Amino acid sequence: MTGPAERPKHRSPLRAKAGALYYGTLRRLLWLKMAPTFAKERRAEDMPYEHFAHATPLLRRLRDVDMALQHNKVENLKLAVKRLDGVVIRPGETFSYWYLIGKPSRRKGYREGMVLRNGKVTSGVGGGLCQLSNLIYWMALHTPLTVTERHRHGYDVFPDSGRTQPFGSGATCAYPYGDLTLRNDTDETFQLRLRVGPENLEGAFLGDQPPVFRYEIVERDHEMRGEFWGGYTRRNKLFRLVCDLDGKPLYEEQVAENQAVMMYSPLLEEAK
Repeated sequence: MTGPAERPKHRSPLRAKAGALYYGTLRRLLWLKMAPTFAKERRAEDMPYEHFAHATPLLRRLRDVDMALQHNKVENLKLAVKRLDGVVIRPGETFSYWYLIGKPSRRKGYREGMVLRNGKVTSGVGGGLCQLSNLIYWMALHTPLTVTERHRHGYDVFPDSGRTQPFGSGATCAYPYGDLTLRNDTDETFQLRLRVGPENLEGAFLGDQPPVFRYEIVERDHEMRGEFWGGYTRRNKLFRLVCDLDGKPLYEEQVAENQAVMMYSPLLEEAK
């Protein structure tokens, strides 16, 4: 693993706004350049073969977090899902999360939802859309699609509580500069299906060809480390095991290395 982590930097609101403007401009210029390669077509009919499906709970009780923010998150997810459901990713095309969704704004109907900023829970218009980018990233790791851009949270805000996926297996998002992009380097076509159900956010990657491999994501080198500046960090590496359809491992590859500043005491269980 990497060496000691630097003390978290707290930037002034002015500097943060200037940085967002600068990197946002770079992002929009990149979109102009890459526009011909982006996946844009949406198809209402399901492709015939399911490659991977997953679902995550819409509501979760978190200490000191107003449930109204989570109910607003559900409404935000419904708006974003309408922009992504059914999108087709052809060979050579790139899926861009924010290019397809666009800027979340009040004018479009987005509400105040939960946002993590500098390790603190706050609210913001369009808050909660990270749950959708997390789901898409996790599903993409179980397909032949290539993840070309993914961002991770710099802070680990909540202790594990019923965690079913390894730490650091999500993809945070921040419009427009913190994007999630997937490239189709295969000769197959894939389709993303999404739905906001009664209790869960549901998704699946479908294809025009049947799966050839099975994928498993495993965590290694997990640790919680005390840093010289007095805080704690949490670290791990994620690997993808590529198996045949009978589950026999063929090879493995590292897909992520995570490091986050912990905002709670190490090994502390979340109160029920």
